[in-house]
Amino acid sequence: MGNGNVLELKDITKSFFGTTVLKDVSLSMSPGEIHALVGENGAGKSTLMNILFGMQVIFDTGGFEGQVAVGGQAVTIDSPRKAMELGIGMVHQEFMLIPGFTVSENIKLNREPTVSNVASRLFGPKLETLNEPLMQSDSKAALGKLAVSIDEMALVGGMPVGHMQFVEIAREIDKKNVRLLVFDEPTAVLTESEASLLLAAMKRLSSEGIAILFITHRLDEVMEVADNITILRDGEVVSVMPRSEAKLDRIAQLMVGRKIERPVLPPRKSEPSDKDIVLKIENLKVDMPGERVRGLNLTVRRGEILGIGGLAGHGKVGIANGVIGMYPASGRVAKDGVQIPLNDPKHALLSGMAFVSEDRRGVGLLLDESIEMNIILTAMQVQGKFLKPGALPNLRLEDRAAVREHALTVIRDLDIRCTGPAQLVRRLSGGNQQKVCLGRAFTMEPEVLWVSEPTRGIDVGAKQLVLDLLVKFNREHGMTIVMTSSELGELRKICDRIAIVYRGQIAGVLPPDASDVDFGLMMAGKSATLEEVS
Repeated sequence: MGNGNVLELKDITKSFFGTTVLKDVSLSMSPGEIHALVGENGAGKSTLMNILFGMQVIFDTGGFEGQVAVGGQAVTIDSPRKAMELGIGMVHQEFMLIPGFTVSENIKLNREPTVSNVASRLFGPKLETLNEPLMQSDSKAALGKLAVSIDEMALVGGMPVGHMQFVEIAREIDKKNVRLLVFDEPTAVLTESEASLLLAAMKRLSSEGIAILFITHRLDEVMEVADNITILRDGEVVSVMPRSEAKLDRIAQLMVGRKIERPVLPPRKSEPSDKDIVLKIENLKVDMPGERVRGLNLTVRRGEILGIGGLAGHGKVGIANGVIGMYPASGRVAKDGVQIPLNDPKHALLSGMAFVSEDRRGVGLLLDESIEMNIILTAMQVQGKFLKPGALPNLRLEDRAAVREHALTVIRDLDIRCTGPAQLVRRLSGGNQQKVCLGRAFTMEPEVLWVSEPTRGIDVGAKQLVLDLLVKFNREHGMTIVMTSSELGELRKICDRIAIVYRGQIAGVLPPDASDVDFGLMMAGKSATLEEVS
């Protein structure tokens, strides 16, 4: 491996509990190269980065096969500290900043320069004081490389998320031995102008000889800065190409291309029609960081399962969150011709809609409450269900018998594997937690169900059960379902139509049996070769 490459991954294979998530993955980078790593959610990008950065989860699950070389020398990276000693820095999707510290304190954390004083000269170096002027000048220089105006003395807490991202990056480039930087979706939380600044900064850093591994779903950014591109699909490298030979539609096609076997779905009493529109969305704008919606128009047919797909960061997740009122939104949303006030979750729910969030643990569930309370709480609070008259006028009490009876019915119908309705939701598996989220939504008896990333983070068997439940309620109860997912294959299995979102707007709507080329083109922001389905 002594070939001058700053990084070489050779035949990396990794399995979790019998499931292979990476298979013979190889990747090499030279000094100063910007190498883009792209692939759908679940393609294996995060696992590969966990291996590169020595994350404990890799070794707690049996390690991996293959070799890693840095600077032409085979290495064993068994901890993040070892990775940093080798000159590898990583800018994570989740911020690793301390809000109560200043920018310079965060940038120099655990690497603070010190100066001696009377006490340290008498009692030892542990009593040395911080060299704050040097901390501030180093931080200012690191931020200067990014060409951003951020006060190194400002507290991180309360900063815009874009500024926090730049502080994260400045912390890595301040390290004197850094030779490889890993950027994991760095522009997801940035505005367009901030993203442009970051891409320009990446080019400057690469010109100084720092190699950059750029993980992103935004293919236009790949085409702007990458020297080479590796495409992962289902844990395998499907293509490696220089940017000079790359085309947006080809990259997108390689990312999503796979054989889709669409099951035979149960028949309906009547098929959805353009003549019966249950929901009309016009000029919707949603200020959801990383998933902003920018003037989107969409119509939903009564009784259909409409899929919403697209690459991460283009706004698909923001649609449901904006309509339901989880994030600030503007525009017009009408159900059955009646306008629904935005930014008012209770009104949205009372209009006959329900929502299953993509963040089931943070938003969708009360983890330290029982299964039955999670199932009925929203219906109780919003619709007044499961309440009975109390001893005093206008006093209503929880109808415990009705709650228990309903919870047992939901547990049986959704096959929630548990010890009983009183079990804490925290103690359930991810798949069973997701069924509780669906049970809560179904309890509302909505006409329109918005469900975001319904199979994220659950095993294959549980994924199929969740999809089967959505089809069941659509067919048996006539429920209109709008399903947002990063798993295009799942959308193609159960949806009647699939709307692809690109840069916060609808790029087009396709039938589920459209070709990979058509889906790839739309995900890259280009018109499909087939006539779109409206």
